[in-house]
Amino acid sequence: MIANSEFKPAAGLENNHIQTLFAAFFRRKLHHEYTPWTLELEDGDFLDLLWTREPEMAPEMAPEMAGKKQVTQASGRYRPIVIVFHGLQGGISSPYVGGIMRAIEKQGWTGLLMHFRGCSGRMNRLARSYHSGDTGDAKALLRYLCEQYPGTPVAAVGYSLGGNMLLKLQAELGEASFFKAVVSVCAPLELNNCALRINQGFSKIYQHHLLKSLKKNAAIKARKHDYHQLISLSQKKIKHLSSFREFDNAVTAPLHGFRNVDDYYAQSSARQYLHAIDKPTLIIQARDDPFMSRELLPNASELSPSTLLELSEHGGHVGFVSGHLLKPAFWLETRIPQYLSQFI
Repeated sequence: MIANSEFKPAAGLENNHIQTLFAAFFRRKLHHEYTPWTLELEDGDFLDLLWTREPEMAPEMAPEMAGKKQVTQASGRYRPIVIVFHGLQGGISSPYVGGIMRAIEKQGWTGLLMHFRGCSGRMNRLARSYHSGDTGDAKALLRYLCEQYPGTPVAAVGYSLGGNMLLKLQAELGEASFFKAVVSVCAPLELNNCALRINQGFSKIYQHHLLKSLKKNAAIKARKHDYHQLISLSQKKIKHLSSFREFDNAVTAPLHGFRNVDDYYAQSSARQYLHAIDKPTLIIQARDDPFMSRELLPNASELSPSTLLELSEHGGHVGFVSGHLLKPAFWLETRIPQYLSQFI
């Protein structure tokens, strides 16, 4: 099903680049004491995660709350856990991550941020890293949560790259999905489309910023793991990579077992898997997203009955700033809990 979003941009902030950049420049940093946790992986690597608080049992429902909306589940179970998957080179310092973690906690749920390998501030141990279609680490996390907190409702939110990964994961799990519901925001549903779009016009600014971070990490890992021997990649070549396609062809694809960039994009783009999703899923996309063109937006026939695609004319890339200029509101932090609360 496809529906028009109720999002309305703040007056004067309709421009897609303003929507995209507003929080990075003007949002006050949210301070919160998170509980760190490291999950050791079977391949010898690790994931760094952050809890909003340690998982705890949901309290007894007070008699006066009977018949009213609850923010916690029935007693005898842990509070619902909502996993957050960030975007490319994102993490806890990303404004949208801090915002949604706070919104999750306000609902009485437990938030859990999964940093992709190497994104927590600590370099991961192995030569490999993470990519848009890599669902293995998320599956390892889900297995752990199901073992440690059986019966606990689990939902997830994914942004950009994390959204693409989450949709692919939801399709792979099918009716056996552990998630009660998931939300994807501004996912690059066709990776080649996005790589071409972000290499045009003003969008090149975003590519330059992200590529600078990717190349810096790749250069460090290349020295540690001898990328020249491993994937025939020299420091000089890393320095001269000038687009996502070039980086993914030289680094991402060979490190993660793909033949080339086209093979990586073809296997990892989530659009082709949407029909296989069997559990409640909300996909939020903006038609003016500067990271992608409108051609990647799926039509209704590509969506499963359990999937809702909400489209807005404005919003930029993970922006969705509403309210007004002097008192902006971050609409996603209202819409996402509103949707998830139907299921957890």
